[in-house]
Formats: sequence, structure tokens, C-alpha cells
Amino acid sequence: MTTAKFSKLFRVAALAGALAAFSAPALAVKPFSADYSASYMGMQGAGRMTVSQADGGRWKYELSITSPLAELRQSTTFDEASGKLRPLSGSDSSKVLTKKKNIDASYDWTRGVATWTGDVKGDRAGPIKLQSGDLDGLLINLAIVRDATAGKPMSYRMVEDGRVKQLSYSVVGKETISVGGKSQQATKVSSKNGDKETIAWVVADVPVPVRILQRENGNDAIDLRVQAVR
Repeated sequence: MTTAKFSKLFRVAALAGALAAFSAPALAVKPFSADYSASYMGMQGAGRMTVSQADGGRWKYELSITSPLAELRQSTTFDEASGKLRPLSGSDSSKVLTKKKNIDASYDWTRGVATWTGDVKGDRAGPIKLQSGDLDGLLINLAIVRDATAGKPMSYRMVEDGRVKQLSYSVVGKETISVGGKSQQATKVSSKNGDKETIAWVVADVPVPVRILQRENGNDAIDLRVQAVR
């Protein structure tokens, strides 16, 4: 399995996409820690997502994954501006067997551009012009929960890895789902792009989707489930 495929498997950023214009009042960011499991064509992994306070009114969102074959670590430092989550910097590292990859991101809101360094191709280094409301992949997880809970439109503009992606989610129903052995009522949202579909389950008071399912050609490809949130 290549580094790119492994990253696609576990990156919660795969939820992502497009113009994040959710407006105040927004739910306040709070520290949290979530344990989860993931499966992809028989391969199992376990990991953790955390949000913690950093200096200067900033926050740090971290994702780590371990499996017998690979490791993945992502982090985003962000703040809130006018009720909107705003990425400031990020890092993305992965190791699949002996192959390593490291990318650092900078979101310079003063200059209004995003750039990338490390193991990136020349056409992926940027700069890309930023727009108000732009998010990276990790922050879209928080945005989906905020917007689904508040009943707001879920359309986002993601700026990550030297590219801009756009995607919209819609509510497709309610469903009971188990979170840490406890049944919870979840809002089920879906985004379709050609033969690919991403489905997320959102539970009130849980800061990240409690389940993320990616389907390709009607078949389950990636299934990520939160096991416990603290």
C-alpha cells in the first residue's frame, strides 16, 4: 500500500471540501480527546484525535494513527476569527514500511496566501490565495459538527496540499449509533461526488463525527468509528 493510499484511508480530512461560511454565533471550541478505530479492506488501525489550547488564543488539533504497517500524524494550529475557524499552520507526516513523507503548511492571513514545504511537488507548493472561511481537512470535521448541529448549510472550501477542493453535505436522516457502548441519536449527513460518497454521523455534544463511511461504486471503502470521547 502506498503512502498516498494510506493517507487517504485514515485522514479524516477526506471528509472535506469547500466554502465554510458558517457565521456567528458559533459553538465555542473546547478541548477534547477522541479514540477511534478504522478499517479498510481488512486492514485495521487505531488512533486518537485531540484539541488542546495553545499560546495566544490559538488551538491545536492533532490526529495520530498507528497500524502494523504504517503511522500517520497530522496537526493543525488554528484560531477563531469572527466566529470562523481559521487554520494558521499544519503538519502532515506518514510512514508506510520504510517510506516516509513530511509536509508543512503555512496559512498567512496577513498576506492572504497558503504555502507548503517539505515533500511536495513544485506545483503543489503554492501560493494559493486564501478566502475568508477557508479550512484545512482536519478543521472541516469540526465545521460539519457545528453546522449540522445548528441546522446550517454544510458547504466548504478546503485549502490543503496545494489544492482547493469544494464539497457540500446534506442531511439524509436520523439514526441510532453506538458511541463507546452507549446508544446515541445521530444526524446522518452525506456528500456525493461522482461514484464516491462520504457519510458522516453527528451526535450533539460530540465535537467530531462519531462515524465516517466512505463508499466507492456503492461499496464500503473506509469506515472510521469513534470509540470514546473525553
